[in-house]
Amino acid sequence: MSMMGEFKEFAMKGNVLDMAVGVIIGGAFGKIVSSLVSDILMPPIGLLLGRVDFSSLFIPLSEEAKGKSLVAAKAAGAATINYGVFLQTLLDFTILAFVIFMVVKQMNRFKKTTPPAPSPSPPKEEVLLTEIRDLLKNQRP
Repeated sequence: MSMMGEFKEFAMKGNVLDMAVGVIIGGAFGKIVSSLVSDILMPPIGLLLGRVDFSSLFIPLSEEAKGKSLVAAKAAGAATINYGVFLQTLLDFTILAFVIFMVVKQMNRFKKTTPPAPSPSPPKEEVLLTEIRDLLKNQRP
């Protein structure tokens, strides 16, 4: 089989297509969760912490960044450590992981459970031998 034929067989397997759909939906779902975190959850959290906007927190590493906002420091080409953006991303990930956990948990709950298969009956020869053994045991004085 040619390499192109092998690739076509690989690409057309159901698992590959399912994975592609999952990646696309996951990307869109990630945007929804990012919006939930940055637009819905973070403003009240920032308000509770004294009007702190996590995405604007940074440590200046050069003189050009001192006393400026993160946007202005980046525009000036200053070196900064953007720990606020990292905190925001970490919170996004935590919420996304929790939501996915809850979805998977519910999917497993609704998944049909199949009862365990009954154990196969022993072969006829084994049944006959067991009966003969039991009869012989009963005949002993």
